[in-house]
Amino acid sequence: MIKYRLQCDKGHEFDGWFANSGAYEAQLHAGQLSCVRCDSSNISKAIMAPAIAKTGSRKNAIAKADTTADDGPDIHAMMQKLTQHVEANFEDVGDNFAEEARKIHYGETDERDIYGQTTADEARDLLEEGVPVAPLPGLTEKQKN
Repeated sequence: MIKYRLQCDKGHEFDGWFANSGAYEAQLHAGQLSCVRCDSSNISKAIMAPAIAKTGSRKNAIAKADTTADDGPDIHAMMQKLTQHVEANFEDVGDNFAEEARKIHYGETDERDIYGQTTADEARDLLEEGVPVAPLPGLTEKQKN
């Protein structure tokens, strides 16, 4: 998995996780990336600074992460928007996710966007085979409403 800091044409920044750099490029060129705040599809990589922790700064970093700035992104809203997007635009293949992902990857069935459930071991096997998969943040039914 690779994490990129992304930015839309309106200046909103957000993180994106991809199986590899090729998966990022493929999704970008297919128009599958959009801003989590404004839904703009004009996306590019933002400049990322490496996070290097200084000795003794772990507690300060955790304390800082626990605080929420008034103008910061609403993580819950972004997770909810991502969940709604996937549920509205992807096919739910349920427990058959690993099998369907392989069929798509190896050209045994039509290419399409899918989501579903799989075990951590199956997901790891898919990644080792080069099948692009990524976990989605889970929302409980209560959080979705």
